[in-house]
Amino acid sequence: MTGIQRVVLVVVLTFLSPVRGDDTQVSCVFMESCILPCSFKPGDEAVIHWYQMTTNDTLAHSYYHNQDQFKLQDQHFRGRTSLFKDQISSGNSSLRLTGVEVQDQGRYKCYTSIITGNKELFIKLNVDAPVDRVNIQQVENRITCSSEGIYPQPELTWSTSPPSNVSLENNTTVQQTEQLLYNINSSLIASVTDLVYSCTVSTRTNKRTATLRQLSSISGSSSDTTIPCTSNTSLTGFSLTWRFNLSQLILNQTGDNVLYTVSEEWRQQVKSVSESGSLTLKDLSSDQEGIYTCELSNAEETYVTNTLLRIEKSQGKGARAGDSTNYGAIIGGVSGVLVFAVLAVAVLFCYCKRRGGKKNKSNRDDAKGAEFDCSKTEMEHLNGEKK
Repeated sequence: MTGIQRVVLVVVLTFLSPVRGDDTQVSCVFMESCILPCSFKPGDEAVIHWYQMTTNDTLAHSYYHNQDQFKLQDQHFRGRTSLFKDQISSGNSSLRLTGVEVQDQGRYKCYTSIITGNKELFIKLNVDAPVDRVNIQQVENRITCSSEGIYPQPELTWSTSPPSNVSLENNTTVQQTEQLLYNINSSLIASVTDLVYSCTVSTRTNKRTATLRQLSSISGSSSDTTIPCTSNTSLTGFSLTWRFNLSQLILNQTGDNVLYTVSEEWRQQVKSVSESGSLTLKDLSSDQEGIYTCELSNAEETYVTNTLLRIEKSQGKGARAGDSTNYGAIIGGVSGVLVFAVLAVAVLFCYCKRRGGKKNKSNRDDAKGAEFDCSKTEMEHLNGEKK
């Protein structure tokens, strides 16, 4: 059979008996690798074409003459497609697609041809960007829940524990990014203070729930202070994160690992972490007053507890004893000054009296008596002051 006859035979078979099966559904995760399955009856001179079924049937990948052919490949797929070349001879024409994007979603045609015939298979590729993380936080009486990078468009619902008859009126917004992913944000006013609020974000493949215990307040001292991490679960299978004032990282503890990593700024203050996740701090000052957030998280749930810590000023016995010592020193100093003043007055008085006695030259005994009387008067005066 000549080459021309072979080509004519392939064209006739293509026209008369194309093989087309039902679409195969394939789910691919955003930015990961994905395999679109396809197979054919092994034969010589295999030709493989992959098309994305758009208006103009975009060429995703071509293979013939025993090698890949990239000249006509669409730019969108450049460097992202490959075949299992070592398995083509056994009939495997599956396509590996890397770095899956939302734009890759759609219907694909796998066309294979050998000398004796050809075949077409159709694959429906669905792209999913699952809910990876749900953030929940409270500022004053407003609770906000958000999640980013999701596809297709997610749903967000609120609930409380225990269930409440109060209507949870919320404001929810959805935005789409340049990568066609969805960001969702919702907020509500916490009108009832003794409720635990939960926010659930869900898509067709998964869902995550974040639960918030409303802000409570505790008092701590400059010495050891323990801040509780309240939840209805153990740490098994959960990662633990502590933050200060909603954003500053204090420490991380991943999964069942008993070791935790403390940030540089908090190494002087962190003393220990309990089995339940409670945080014990030391050497605190007014700089550490603020909101402490404990976050427990696994693949499906996140528990958040906010605690406002106020540092009490030290009023211990040591401070009061110090104050007493200071007062004693002040009183002692004042007493010393008074005693010195009294002595000075007494000496001056004595001196004047002796001078008067010396002027009376006719009677030296009287002068001595005056000197004696002066000393005695001085002593009596001092004694009286001391009493």
